[in-house]
Amino acid sequence: MSEKRHLLSILVDNEPGVLSRIAGLFSGRGYNIESLSVAPTNETGVSRVTMVTIADKEIMEQIKKQLHKLINVITVQDLTGSNFIQRELALIKVHAKSDNREEIVRIVNIFRYKIVDVDHDCFIIQATAKGDKLEAFIKLLTPMGIKEIVKTGSIALYRGN
Repeated sequence: MSEKRHLLSILVDNEPGVLSRIAGLFSGRGYNIESLSVAPTNETGVSRVTMVTIADKEIMEQIKKQLHKLINVITVQDLTGSNFIQRELALIKVHAKSDNREEIVRIVNIFRYKIVDVDHDCFIIQATAKGDKLEAFIKLLTPMGIKEIVKTGSIALYRGN
């Protein structure tokens, strides 16, 4: 069986230790978490854990069943292959010397991102996109001299109802 990237959306009770139990399930069975994002939802006392892992179909079924067994897990959805919207957020600090400032601004504008901080020798850029578009942007900025990058994990929601 071939392994592929899976994006899981897990609703959990917003209580201490829930994330630790989920991470423990993955580490205890040798599964890797590639990306992880957690935040409260619009429903009081409920948080959404969005995670990315790589697994084949059989392992993914095991993961979902084991997650369902955990206390405080409300639902587990594998969004992979469905109709969903996915985004990541990145803050990128790039060298902005006098000879490359205009080029950086041009690239930022082409991607419709935003420069959120300007210093005498660097810009901080806010970029929100799907992972592949974000990676293309980072690749274009790399020759300019990226000083630092911080990225969130993937977040995602089903489209429509």
